[in-house]
Amino acid sequence: MNILVINSGSSSLKYQLFKMPEKAPVCSGLVERIGIEDSFIKHTVYSNGEKHSIEESGFIANHGEGLKQVLALLTQGEYAVINSPDDINAVGHRVVHGGEHFTGATMITDEVKKQIKKLFSLAPLHNPVNYKCIEVAEQTFVNAKQIAVFDTAFHQTLPEKAYRYAIPEWYYKEHGIRVYGFHGTSHKYVSEQAIKWLNKAETKIISIHLGNGCSMAAIKDGKSIDTSMGFGPLSGLMMGTRSGDIDPSVIFHLMEHSGYTLEQLSTLVNKQSGLLGVGGSSDMRDIRKLVDEGNAAAVLALKLYAYRIKKFIGTYTAILNGIDAIIFTAGVGENDSNMREAVCTELDYLGIELDPTQNTAYKGELKEINSDSSKVKILVIPTNEEYEIAHQCYALSN
Repeated sequence: MNILVINSGSSSLKYQLFKMPEKAPVCSGLVERIGIEDSFIKHTVYSNGEKHSIEESGFIANHGEGLKQVLALLTQGEYAVINSPDDINAVGHRVVHGGEHFTGATMITDEVKKQIKKLFSLAPLHNPVNYKCIEVAEQTFVNAKQIAVFDTAFHQTLPEKAYRYAIPEWYYKEHGIRVYGFHGTSHKYVSEQAIKWLNKAETKIISIHLGNGCSMAAIKDGKSIDTSMGFGPLSGLMMGTRSGDIDPSVIFHLMEHSGYTLEQLSTLVNKQSGLLGVGGSSDMRDIRKLVDEGNAAAVLALKLYAYRIKKFIGTYTAILNGIDAIIFTAGVGENDSNMREAVCTELDYLGIELDPTQNTAYKGELKEINSDSSKVKILVIPTNEEYEIAHQCYALSN
């Protein structure tokens, strides 16, 4: 079964084609800088153990134009992987916000599209783009099933005591103000891999997703029971450009005493804070270079970043009443051994003990990096959101 997975951001579009149930993709690609000068596409085909890459540049006005160019790469040239759009059996769409309405992969109908539109205000940078890609895919892959997989769905198992805010109930009932959580597809995928690795029925796991956006989840017996992101993707951990948790009094103070507008405040906490605001760059690799140069602000940024993660490990261990494993995943989680070490240092009271040699030897596959005496498994698991989406689409279609 040929399943094309589309993962669209505000100015990007990632895609992978799977011949399910095979886990390895047939091809993958990235369309970057959509609607911006210097747009480009990188397309890679995997065949007989070899990779064949094609790069194209030129202005791409919108996601619809991007998808048309992706279709051309799939069907034309030396490395074509399908003969026509009719060879695609299903298109799986990552949709960021599903509200309370969606708890799993969902066949897209007119009613589902209406619900996605209703949630535009809760994810203004992503849901409208996700919706547009659904419409273009419906016109492009006419005979394929269109399936939505929601980032928020995995966290719909949170108990009310975890998802409600301590404000009057009216705001929840009338405005849907509650914890939704994000990165659910990633947390679901890596926690399921961890459960298989642990090989036990009852599990208590903390999943740590560290990319440009960062979040953590407390997962009991495969179900999310708490998560660090909330109503939107701003709360919780320090991120690339987002502040994470901040006292709301700071917002009120800046409005009252410095005349900040709502737009300025939103820009401040979403785009000018985090690693960028404290350390000078939103990219962890750049922060590391600044640290090597003796930059004190960059050193502080790393300390803040690790400290916030450690706080949530303590919180979630209490909520879970114990812990079997912690998982590091996503760009920073998988690639920054120094950050993993900083997080795990001085957590021996919780039974978390890192093996420095195993930690630095990590090469990209699921691996234990804890010491032999550690009571808690420390796992590095590469996330694979596109495969998880394809997997859910395949299950729904059979």
